[in-house]
Amino acid sequence: MQSINLHLKILIAVLVSLGILITGYQIYFLDIPVTEDETDDIWSLDAKVEFRASPGTPLKAQFYIPPLNQEYVSLNESFISNNYGVSVNSQNGNRRVTWSSRRGSGTQTLYYRLVLTKRYSEEPAKAAPPAPRQPIPLEGPEQVAADALINPIRQHSADIETFISETIRRVNDITDDNVKLLLNGGTSPMDKARVIDLLLSNARIPLEMVHTIRLENTDAQSPELWLRSYNGERWLYFHPETGQQGMPDNRLVWWTGSQPLLAVEGGRQSNVTLTVTNSEMNALRLAKLTTENRASALLEYSLYGLPLQAQRVYQVMIMIPIGVLVILVLRNLIGMQTLGTFTPVLIALAFRETEIGWGIALFTLITALGLSLRSYLEHLKLQMLPRLSVVLTFVVLVIAAISLFSHKLGMEKALAVSLFPMVILTMTIERLSITWEERGAGQSLKAAVGTMIAATLAHLLMSIPELTYFVFTFPAVLLILVGFMLAMGRYRGYRLTELVRFKALNKG
Repeated sequence: MQSINLHLKILIAVLVSLGILITGYQIYFLDIPVTEDETDDIWSLDAKVEFRASPGTPLKAQFYIPPLNQEYVSLNESFISNNYGVSVNSQNGNRRVTWSSRRGSGTQTLYYRLVLTKRYSEEPAKAAPPAPRQPIPLEGPEQVAADALINPIRQHSADIETFISETIRRVNDITDDNVKLLLNGGTSPMDKARVIDLLLSNARIPLEMVHTIRLENTDAQSPELWLRSYNGERWLYFHPETGQQGMPDNRLVWWTGSQPLLAVEGGRQSNVTLTVTNSEMNALRLAKLTTENRASALLEYSLYGLPLQAQRVYQVMIMIPIGVLVILVLRNLIGMQTLGTFTPVLIALAFRETEIGWGIALFTLITALGLSLRSYLEHLKLQMLPRLSVVLTFVVLVIAAISLFSHKLGMEKALAVSLFPMVILTMTIERLSITWEERGAGQSLKAAVGTMIAATLAHLLMSIPELTYFVFTFPAVLLILVGFMLAMGRYRGYRLTELVRFKALNKG
């Protein structure tokens, strides 16, 4: 007996652990939404490229587009242009689209759109460490000015991070004569980044120019320049004017390097308009869309991978164990009498279409008429099989009559009586009549009322949309239910109704 108890405890522990681990993996690692109404941000990046074509000249427009190896996953990417060839190339961690045409005239307009989301994105690929830096050659006054800046920077810095911060601070001091000389009259962020790059190259410190956009609703924005350097362990990001370290979370890297965003051959007066818009999408729909757009096991092996019609069926079927659990608690812990375990669950399923009020009324009416017929047939001394056949036929006739009269009276809800399982009604009538004969009318009435209460409670629990979604999305929770059912199977204590019945004994 002890070995059986140990075996049962191990089995319960394994089932519950599996259910918790699988469900936790889906929630925390696959990032599947816990609730159906959960939403996530969707970012749409639109770029409008315009330029005037030179007559009789081949056209080629090269435009940097965001890399797809970041912490955002692409849902859709599109290139819209008329009479242009489109090709995308990757080089040095950047992606570049090339629009080309044999000829064109007037204003040319090209469009690029990228839709991104952060949910379900994979770990971004780490950028490769840069190659050893070689100093940018300088001559004459430029070399003298650079040395005059680098020497105090070295004295006021302790590592690469502080060296870069001090360099940015000094380059932004445009009153310094050495800085003025190196800037050569320019004061834009790109001019300052060029001088910072020059000084860091003489100190053999790697540096990259990173062009970003802000992920926020804007009608038009320009790329924002940041600088990044590798300190031997990780990339450090700096703003070239403010010296702010660490790029904000709402920035998306568009391209790296000192090249312009757009380069046009055979055209002039080029212009780029960048627009970012934010919207929300249901998280579950987003999960399905993400799975369709990339190789992922996110929902591939879940019930959402079934056809829609099969999903609707399983959304009902997978809630049956919940209804069974209700019946189990009512019978084993509370002590309520019902006609078996599955009869109340099947009646609860019928309530999904008839609704509780109509369902109880129709079930009571048909059962009462059936019991009357069963009582009459008992006097005829028929065998069980012919008797059940007659009751079944009578149930069909009653259901048809109720449907006909309810339709004539305009009570369309009563038409759902045909959804009641006829065999279950027949067996219910038979079992109630047997209980009546063997244990009396009181016990039969208790069983009938208990069955209706159990079916009602099971229906209410099985019809909770949030619970249906959770069980359907995370079916491993049924393993936890099985573990609980196994534990209840060894319960030998008093039921609540028995505590009331034997209350007098406790007083004695």
